[in-house]
Amino acid sequence: MTASADADGPHQSQPLVTGGTNLEDASAALVLVHGRGATARSIVQLGTEVHRDGVTLLAPQAARNTWYPNSFLAPVERNEPGRTSGIQAISDAIEEANEAGIPTERVMLVGFSQGACLASEFLARNPRRYGGLAALSGGLIGEELDAEYPGDLEGTPVFLGCSDVDPHIPEERVHDTADVLESMNADITKRFYEGMGHGVNEDELEFVSGMVADLVE
Repeated sequence: MTASADADGPHQSQPLVTGGTNLEDASAALVLVHGRGATARSIVQLGTEVHRDGVTLLAPQAARNTWYPNSFLAPVERNEPGRTSGIQAISDAIEEANEAGIPTERVMLVGFSQGACLASEFLARNPRRYGGLAALSGGLIGEELDAEYPGDLEGTPVFLGCSDVDPHIPEERVHDTADVLESMNADITKRFYEGMGHGVNEDELEFVSGMVADLVE
């Protein structure tokens, strides 16, 4: 399965890796967005740790395993066209779910690191009700965040988990991301983990697993 061919960004020719419940049998979906240097298959493995029956796993693949070249704190134009193409790849994956009869309010985004940044950015740029967002070690993209992100997330549950000393993700940017998404009417849960480094821990997986369970209740 490939992403839609109507966009010509660097990630649009890449495969969409699937897992979990077969798409045609699923009632909910996780769109999983991998980190820099990782793969769609690796983030699907994370997805299996939080999976529930009835949930399909959809993971777009970045060209050369990298969504955008520079730090997410760089000026936005320095991460184009990868950033925009990555946002399109998430949109394409959601469209796959929609075409199979899964409504967007039962589609949850899960991203780690660069993938968490991209998933957060997608949510802020495409506001509506989603099944949720779990941004693990990431935040909104750009040197400076826009003063206003227009739109209503309609109570979308959002989980932001990060180390307090992550070498790539400043704690302040996670706070700022939470503030932006909360101002857009997201339901925010934010947790920092002392001295964790750049990774995912059991507490985060447990919380995300609960969010996934809510999709199919």
